[in-house]
Amino acid sequence: MLSTQFDAYCERTDFTFWSEPVNAVTNAAFLIAAIWIFPRTKGVPLARALAIILFLIGLGSFAFHTTATQWGSLADTIPIVGFILVYIFAATRDFFGLPTWKSALVTAAFFPYAAVTMPLFAKLGLGSSSAYAPVPLLIFIYAILLRKSVPQTARGLAIGATILCVSIAMRWLDEPICAQLPLGTHFLWHILNSVMLVHMIAVYLNHMLEGRAPKR
Repeated sequence: MLSTQFDAYCERTDFTFWSEPVNAVTNAAFLIAAIWIFPRTKGVPLARALAIILFLIGLGSFAFHTTATQWGSLADTIPIVGFILVYIFAATRDFFGLPTWKSALVTAAFFPYAAVTMPLFAKLGLGSSSAYAPVPLLIFIYAILLRKSVPQTARGLAIGATILCVSIAMRWLDEPICAQLPLGTHFLWHILNSVMLVHMIAVYLNHMLEGRAPKR
């Protein structure tokens, strides 16, 4: 049931609303990042959509880390998936110059790609964090493919993927280090992710505003 509660993170000790205060409050980083980037996205519709989704990620994650419910988990993960899909579409269309229909097909291909790669990362011991591991791999692939045509954009993607790798490591470390650090490390996942996501929006935004997008 959507109201079912579960304990997923080190900081939580019971099922009261403020049992994860640091994990909850650090979601403000997403909101601040979204508010900061939003005015800069004027005239670039997909960048503006990404900024709005970034704000929703903060709200959804706050809901999850306060209610610890199934519906809170959905509120947390659905905007994240939405951000990934919108970014893949935008990057495919505007970094590579593919037509809209081909970009949509590439975006849809993320699901079988994730289905194949997630079990491989799970075998490495990443646990639930293996669900996110395919994303930095994909960003690195895009960066490699773009390194000659748009090196500045490729460099920005590589930086974003590196930040995300560190962020995923903090998410994974939350459980193993819990006995030594009751606060856990999940809050660092929030902070690093907010930095990474706003950075990725800025990479796309700069690419578009500086006229690097090839004509389709």
